[in-house]
Amino acid sequence: MKSSRLIQVLLLLQSRGRMTADELAARLEVSPRTIYRDVEALGAAGVPIYADRGPAGGYRLVDGYRTRLTGLTSGEARSLFLTGLPGPAQELGLQEFAAAAQLKLLAALPTELRARAEQIRQRFHLDTPTWFRGDEPTAHLATIADAVWEQRRVRMTYRRWGQQTVTREVDPLGLVLKAGTWYFVGSLRTYRVSRVLELEVLDETFDRPDDFDLAAFWAGWSEEFEARMYGERVTVRMTSAGLDKARYLLSGHQAQVVAQLAPQPGEEFGFPTESLRHALPDLLKFGPDVEVVAPDELRREVVAAIEAMHRLYNGAKLPAWFR
Repeated sequence: MKSSRLIQVLLLLQSRGRMTADELAARLEVSPRTIYRDVEALGAAGVPIYADRGPAGGYRLVDGYRTRLTGLTSGEARSLFLTGLPGPAQELGLQEFAAAAQLKLLAALPTELRARAEQIRQRFHLDTPTWFRGDEPTAHLATIADAVWEQRRVRMTYRRWGQQTVTREVDPLGLVLKAGTWYFVGSLRTYRVSRVLELEVLDETFDRPDDFDLAAFWAGWSEEFEARMYGERVTVRMTSAGLDKARYLLSGHQAQVVAQLAPQPGEEFGFPTESLRHALPDLLKFGPDVEVVAPDELRREVVAAIEAMHRLYNGAKLPAWFR
């Protein structure tokens, strides 16, 4: 809307000083001609704005002039902690609010702190998704976020890990962004947003537990989840090179467990894994720098995999799928 854009022009000039029409147009995603009209409208409204001519020129406010139009709207306040996370803000439908909130905060800062904030913005960037991760469908994310804010109970159809679907009514207590993946805490259980197939926000509201702390709950749940996921152990020996590789060949929790055990090269230790099926590819990545000691079933599977690779690379007839 034009009124919102006029305020943005005013706040940009207040927070950044002199800006050209092209710079303002690029920031607000409009044409320079639109900026010319906006500046004329601000001047007609009594805002002391003027133009410096020449190559280093641009629009600026009279020295000492400051607008008090820096109050945050409800949506901008909600987006305040996402001002450095454009991706998550967009997924939550708060991108425009986040940009406006950041601009209002800059405009309200003293000149020295404003310059420091701009330096930080230019020098540090947070990219939350992990490498090589495709986008997950989060069609219901914004609706879940609204339910969290309004404390409204939701009914959802949810796909569990085994592809089984369940229907549940839960009280959404908070959203968590973990390595680019959205989760939400509902009735003290954790759900992955991409697995929500259908969602209905109910008229019924709920009271948040007085002692519930989202960060503390997530930390405890994450620790329990990782310990449960890697609850099995297989006995292995590693060379010094294998122990060094563990830092980047294993998941964070597995690498942490190995580091805590601090085995010596050639010393037997319990390697954390989800199951024997998961242990095989995890250990084959180490090549000759790991030896499976037990159980015998896994040791036989490793030997069979090595023999199959040897046949494959030793001139044996290739399988049909490899041609």
